[in-house]
Amino acid sequence: MYKGFKIKPPFFELGPKAYLYGEASLKLALEADRIAQKYDVNIIYTPQYVDIPIIAREVKYINIFAQHMDPIEVGRGIGSVLPESLKAAGATGTLLNHAEKKMTLSDILKAIKRADEVGLATIVCADNLTEALSIAQMHPNIILAEPESQIGKQQNDITSRNYIKEINEKVKAIDSDIHILHSAGIYSGKDVYDIISIGAEATGCTSGVVKADDPVKVLEEMIFSLRKAWDERVNKENSK
Repeated sequence: MYKGFKIKPPFFELGPKAYLYGEASLKLALEADRIAQKYDVNIIYTPQYVDIPIIAREVKYINIFAQHMDPIEVGRGIGSVLPESLKAAGATGTLLNHAEKKMTLSDILKAIKRADEVGLATIVCADNLTEALSIAQMHPNIILAEPESQIGKQQNDITSRNYIKEINEKVKAIDSDIHILHSAGIYSGKDVYDIISIGAEATGCTSGVVKADDPVKVLEEMIFSLRKAWDERVNKENSK
């Protein structure tokens, strides 16, 4: 785990995937930067690789993560994503093992170690409890727990996700410093409110924001709901 990375719940991962690039991606990142400051919520933004340096120079409050990183050393590796290049471009971390860019457990471990070496934080995706526990043994900074079957699909009842508590408890038992982000199928402020209310430290979204008629409005609604749900949960826990 890269100890130089500090983030506190609640936080939010905004992943434009390949929907946005260039000026459109920069515009959304700047709005996310404004919203992050307004609500005192950490936002992790994962743009296209070529947009990292442009965005990193312009934002002040959000963290810029790469969408992937390969566990390679400086030297040969055409077409691969070099850890040192991401750091030099201004990234503060990298996403690993997304459902659209799967990695073997061996490569995940190597990538986490390389990220630690160069000073990059890691978010590693896990499809289920078993995978989350295997990844927890590798000590990333964040585990993004999202069933692949739910990615990109609107959910009828976010509060029915009874696996959240179990994943949280069992991952924290392995390494209490790992943050756990629960996502997939998040499309509205209500979805964000519900998933934080039932125990998530963080959540995130792609389609619900970038494919909306007014992405900035939806993003602000989500971050407002994130802050509201977290504050209510903390106050309730403190009053016990």
